[in-house]
Amino acid sequence: MSPPRRSNLSAASRRRKLRVATGATSESLGGRLRRWWRRGVRTSSLNAIIGIFLLVPSGLLSQTFFAAFHHGVVTHEFWRADDFGYFMAGALSWTLAFFAGIGITGAVWPLHVYVLSHEMTHAVWIWLARGRVLEKKIWADDGGYIVTDTNNFWIALVPYFYPFYSLVVVVCYSVASIFYDVAGSTATFLLMNPLQWLFFLLGLTWAFHLTFTIWMIPKGQSDLAAHGTFFSLVVIYLMNVVFLSLAVIVVAEGVSFESFGRDLYLNTEDFSEWSWRIIRALWGKIFA
Repeated sequence: MSPPRRSNLSAASRRRKLRVATGATSESLGGRLRRWWRRGVRTSSLNAIIGIFLLVPSGLLSQTFFAAFHHGVVTHEFWRADDFGYFMAGALSWTLAFFAGIGITGAVWPLHVYVLSHEMTHAVWIWLARGRVLEKKIWADDGGYIVTDTNNFWIALVPYFYPFYSLVVVVCYSVASIFYDVAGSTATFLLMNPLQWLFFLLGLTWAFHLTFTIWMIPKGQSDLAAHGTFFSLVVIYLMNVVFLSLAVIVVAEGVSFESFGRDLYLNTEDFSEWSWRIIRALWGKIFA
């Protein structure tokens, strides 16, 4: 029995080749290459078709998200709340630091911190899929990688929409809340109480995730190419909107899971009616 395939999931800006363990087999090298080529083309074509169909839910979810954001943040003036202010302060602080670093050094920084989060996210989801991490490089300025016996599109793409450090902040805050009344604490550190620090760090880490994701995607990531770049970009966009929608539902006044779901249903219904009218009109013109 031949050894399992090893998939290299890279966070580096340069491309890395897929690593495959070799083993004895009766099939010729040419036969293996032809089979690999046919399977790769079929998978890429199928993913491209799926990506086209995913454009519809992506558009509907985006429409619902922007409406909910306007309703919760603008209409209900959530932007005036201290929580939103500290979140935006954190996001702005990181964004300024990110572009200042590029302007001063000519390179993104700290890349090794991003590589750590990127590869650890791969590793976590590999373990959740009951796979094994066979080899790893997770702390380097020149990019990292994970070698595993398990790979699928979710494991490959999840670092691009999974805000690793934001979730670390939430977990740390939740654990601290078990032993201490963090939310009601009046203790301050650098003029901010624990709740204010929570929103500041959430803004900072989410901006960290978004800036590095947007910066890295055009650099030729093998994670995207492995499952079709178009399909991968659609999935990444869709899942980032899902996370942003959840954030608005949780924190914004006047927005709930019920109201968001109702608006999404109504938008879907309107789109279905519009699509049916278009189909009927085209059918009538073609077969009139």
